[in-house]
Amino acid sequence: MLLSVVIPVYHGAITIARLVESVHEQLCTYSFEIILINDGSKDDSEKICLQIAEQYQNITFLSLRKNFGEFQAVMCGLNHTKGDYSIIIDDDFQNPPSEIIKLLETAQKGNFDVVYGQYEEKKHHQFRNFGSWLVNQITTSLFQKPVDLYLSSFKLINKEVVEEICKYKGPYPYIDGLIFNVTDNVGKVTVQHNDRLSGDSNYTSKKLASLFLNIIFGYSLLPVRLSLFMGFLSTFIALFLTILPLFTDFNHPVGLIVLFVGGVQLISIGIVGEYVGKTFLTQSNTPQYTLKIKKVNDAQ
Repeated sequence: MLLSVVIPVYHGAITIARLVESVHEQLCTYSFEIILINDGSKDDSEKICLQIAEQYQNITFLSLRKNFGEFQAVMCGLNHTKGDYSIIIDDDFQNPPSEIIKLLETAQKGNFDVVYGQYEEKKHHQFRNFGSWLVNQITTSLFQKPVDLYLSSFKLINKEVVEEICKYKGPYPYIDGLIFNVTDNVGKVTVQHNDRLSGDSNYTSKKLASLFLNIIFGYSLLPVRLSLFMGFLSTFIALFLTILPLFTDFNHPVGLIVLFVGGVQLISIGIVGEYVGKTFLTQSNTPQYTLKIKKVNDAQ
């Protein structure tokens, strides 16, 4: 099988049937499968996805017991793919299925492990665009990725990299971080980006903050090193202000020094606690996801 199209579904009852139909129309000359993952939707997504899976013989349907998050849903889908290439596409038609072929052709011509779709004009809300910009700045620094590479959710990953990504069993997957831990043979291609066909973006300030913390604490030692620097800095300042009155008439505010040093200590404890907490949850085998329904058609 050439392609596995992974579609995480969250409140996509209105669009998912049309999306699946469009994928079949665009990829009719290729051998492919579709993996639908319902991420704890509260609408009729599960019911409709089951109906779609009954209609087509090349669809695997997976339904999670609750809303685990986009990356967990994608990891669930990747663990069930069979294709030489896996395509990740959202359920809202912002990425037209016709653009899948661009990703595939770019990967084959350039022999890339991963190909990201790049947008000439993004149709996301300004808040989402700001969040994407912030994440892009962080990942450029942490993963040494090209500055001009935008880590879009619309991407192609070859089978070997998918297998390496799926070795991660912790509860905090970040797909792009896992990719750059495995390979730097990454390409890009400009693709169309449309307005959402229906509904609003599911990205909230809470989810953006969670993603930010997951990247920083799950895939980097930067906070620990920053904490160490702040510790040295606070020690130096406290020492300097302590000995300064011995040589000048300056009277330093002792309370301010204590407050500053105490603040640094609390920040450092919080940083260490974040790492310890994530380690504890990982070692406790907290699941990435739990399956409620798994439907694999016999034709596969």
